[in-house]
Amino acid sequence: MQRLYDFLRRHPTGVDTFWAVLLFGFTSLWVAFQMSGAQRGIAAIFTIGLCLVVALRRKAPVKMLLLTAAIGVGQLAFGIEANLGDAAMFVITYTVASGPTVPRWASRCALVGAVFGPALSFWRFGNYAYGRGVGTSLFITVLLTVPFVLAWVLGDSMRTRRAYWAQLEERAARLEKEREAQARIAVAAERARIARELHDVVAHNVSVMVVQADGAAYVLDAAPEQTRKALETISGTGRQALAEMRRLLGVLRTGEQPESGEYVPQPGVEQLTELIDQVRSAGLPVDFRREGEPREVPSSVELTVYRIVQEALTNTRKHGGPDVGATVRLSYRDDDLDLLVEDDGRGAQRELYEEGGSDGLGHGLIGMRERVGMVGGTLAAGPRPGGGFRVSAVLPLKSAR
Repeated sequence: MQRLYDFLRRHPTGVDTFWAVLLFGFTSLWVAFQMSGAQRGIAAIFTIGLCLVVALRRKAPVKMLLLTAAIGVGQLAFGIEANLGDAAMFVITYTVASGPTVPRWASRCALVGAVFGPALSFWRFGNYAYGRGVGTSLFITVLLTVPFVLAWVLGDSMRTRRAYWAQLEERAARLEKEREAQARIAVAAERARIARELHDVVAHNVSVMVVQADGAAYVLDAAPEQTRKALETISGTGRQALAEMRRLLGVLRTGEQPESGEYVPQPGVEQLTELIDQVRSAGLPVDFRREGEPREVPSSVELTVYRIVQEALTNTRKHGGPDVGATVRLSYRDDDLDLLVEDDGRGAQRELYEEGGSDGLGHGLIGMRERVGMVGGTLAAGPRPGGGFRVSAVLPLKSAR
């Protein structure tokens, strides 16, 4: 049975041809025994036309509908009574109503034929032939009309269902494309985030390592103890940088689970003290204060605060010049977290940093603005009155949750 069903689905035209041949055989027998003379020839022509309707109903439904209408009119005109071949009218009514590509006007014409065709045929032949009363004739007319109307209703509901499923398929395809587009956007955003993180890690930690290495080389012979501490700082900073880079680059790996303890947590507000102690050990005096009542801060805001302080102090150390000092203020407000990082430096490359020169010294400010924009905050960065540089950020707490 399954093979037969599969065959019927793969060869619908062949199936229609089979039924057309079968219909032609039975109708021809009826014509041969029931008619004679000129009527037999006309009925034979009509039979061939109706069988052709069944065979080609899928390939040319509109043309077959018009052919069926012409045959129906011819039967009424030449007095050819209803016979087995008229089953083709029932079939073409369903086909036209259910066809997804058939024009709506053709479907409406099929409905008109389904309503009036059986009635005209009965009142042309049945009422006068058998002498029935008007009431009985009306009842029989309705009884003959209902199957044709039901065929049209069934076909039209099938057409609506197919259109609905086609709409669902189109919507699913559109959603799939949107998901792919969103995935590409998410990948691009993740790469940008990783690029910002790598910039912050490399710029800060490598800068500390360079400063400590320069200091160790300067006091290598005169102060061995300071040299040892500088080398320990370089070693610790390098390990921290490697751990953070493993965490970031691990995001790019596919199909791999992070090993236990391999990646460090995202830095936040609590790690600011360690960061500032590290900066102080590298030779940059930093005045760090917290104002307001500390409370829970969203992780995205915590990471933004940490990276802004890290980037600002790194730029101060690189571009602030000699004898530079920095101040860090973290203020908890009702709905916002205010961050202020400023210094009093006047380095030789300061103008390049402030203006975002072509040597790449301004990329840190771009990264700061991107981070602050992602959490819905505002950033102001520029020269400080009286000399130095100031970075000020306002980060929302409630909206960032």
